[in-house]
Amino acid sequence: MDEFIRGFWVWAGNYWWLIFPVMGMAGGAAKAWERGARRRHERRLETLRVKAEIKTAQLEARGGRRIGPSVVDTTPAPATSNTLLERLFAEHDEITARWLDYELDVAKLIAFPAMSDGRQPLVAAFLRAKRTADALRPASADASVSEQQVSEYLDAVGAYAVAFEVAEKDARRLRDSTFTEPERKRLDRAQQLLKVAVDESATQAERNIAYKRVRDELDGLILLSDEAVQVLEQQVARELPAQPAATAAPKPPHAQAAPEPEPERMPLRPDDAS
Repeated sequence: MDEFIRGFWVWAGNYWWLIFPVMGMAGGAAKAWERGARRRHERRLETLRVKAEIKTAQLEARGGRRIGPSVVDTTPAPATSNTLLERLFAEHDEITARWLDYELDVAKLIAFPAMSDGRQPLVAAFLRAKRTADALRPASADASVSEQQVSEYLDAVGAYAVAFEVAEKDARRLRDSTFTEPERKRLDRAQQLLKVAVDESATQAERNIAYKRVRDELDGLILLSDEAVQVLEQQVARELPAQPAATAAPKPPHAQAAPEPEPERMPLRPDDAS
């Protein structure tokens, strides 16, 4: 036993500096847990408050007469819940818009590729939370919904928001660290070529070539959805700014300018279909 204690103090004397990174990691984990616990607590309070408001409004609508208890309350929520649903719709739509900003912006996909990778556990959890929130969303704020439905949708939107925040932070932390060095170089080249592909000062031919090379560099690295490809092609095919009249070269009468070529569409491979 004495030898073990002496050995421990010898080890501690040689590696005393490890206490600083360990304390930093422990502190970061404690803060993250505290933030998550605070948000969960706020969500529970919000759920209880909403349930109390709906129950009060229901009793007032019934003239103050309390109805016998039931296993599941399927009574439609009163009109006072409309404001809550509108707030939940706004939060739901805001999270979806922030997610689509990654899905449709190729520059962001290259910078934070993990955000579009459903194999990442946190991204997969976010997508599951999205499906749940979408499924529980009422048709409109005026829809006839029960107290239980409102409560379930409230919890689903809360889980959706938390899952997105966690997935986004992890994707920004990872960036391109999950790729090999040659793959990171391809991503860097794609990022530089993308700037040319959407540069309004470049010619259409230059943008077309840059666009094709971007697709080549990303092939096998990042999955681009059909919607993201369509948005990018629209940016590449955007018309160049008109030349000032004073500097524009004179054109012969009845002459028609040849149309600029559109970017070559590169169909997704069968294994890239989303």
